[in-house]
Amino acid sequence: MKIITFDVFRTLGIPGVRYIKPERMYDHLEEIRQADWLLFPEYWQVNALVYGLGARIFPSLASYHLGHDKVQQTRAFLALCPEHVPPTEIRGTSRAVLDRVEARFGYPFIAKRIKSAMGEGVRLIASRRDLDDHVAEEPVLYAQARLPIDRDLRIVLVGGEVIDAYWRVTPLEGYRANVSQGGRIDHAAIPEAAIDLARRLARELDIDHAGFDIAMVDGQPYVFEFNRLFGNQGIADSSRRIGAAIRRVIGLDDDDRDPDGEPPLQLTA
Repeated sequence: MKIITFDVFRTLGIPGVRYIKPERMYDHLEEIRQADWLLFPEYWQVNALVYGLGARIFPSLASYHLGHDKVQQTRAFLALCPEHVPPTEIRGTSRAVLDRVEARFGYPFIAKRIKSAMGEGVRLIASRRDLDDHVAEEPVLYAQARLPIDRDLRIVLVGGEVIDAYWRVTPLEGYRANVSQGGRIDHAAIPEAAIDLARRLARELDIDHAGFDIAMVDGQPYVFEFNRLFGNQGIADSSRRIGAAIRRVIGLDDDDRDPDGEPPLQLTA
C-alpha cells in the first residue's frame, strides 16, 4: 500500500509512509495520484486533492469541512441533535442583534472567535462594554450561554474508536478548561452519556479523527465543538495508539510492515 503523509508528526505511529511537504505538492503530482491514501493534508490542499486528483484522504472530507470553523460545526450539531447543543446565537454584529443576545443570555456569557483552538479567542462577556469590544474585533458574533460547569470532557475518537476520554478541570476563577490554558486532566468517572454522544456525532457526521469537547449538566451532555487536530497531552502513548487506529481505518494490515521492524519515515525535502 502506498501512503503519503503531509504531516510528519501526526503519522509517527504509522510505518512506511512517505512524507511530502504540503508546499511541494505540485512537484509530486504523479506520485500523489498513485498513492492509496493521503494523510493529513493541510486545509488548503483538500479540494485540489479530492476533486482535482480524486484522492482518498484521511481525516475524512467531513472532518475538514465541518472542522474548519465553529459556525459550520454548530449548525451541523443543531441539525442533528439540538437538545445537546448549549443555547447559542450565531449572528451579525448590528446593534439590534447585540440587544437581542444581551436580552436572551444576560451577563456573563461566552463569546468565541469562529476559527480558533486551544481556548484562544474565547472570551467571558460580563458587560455591554465587553460585548462591544468583542464585536469590534470579530465580524461574526458567536455567543453561547455560560453553562454551570467547572470542567468539560475531551473525548478522542479515530475511526469511531474511542482512544481516550478525560476531564479538563477549569483553573480556579477561570472559564476555559483547555489544557493549554491551564486546565487539569482527570480520568476519573467518565460519563457513558458523553461517550455515546461523541460516538453518535462521529458516526452520523462522518468525522473520523477528532477530539470532541463535551460538557455535562444534570446528566445531560452538551457538545461545544470538535478539533480535527487535537492536542495529545492527556493521551498516554499517543503516537502508537492513534497510529494503530489510523492503520485500522485505512486498512493497513500487519503484513504491510517490514519483517525486521517498522521502516523509517521517508522524507522529501
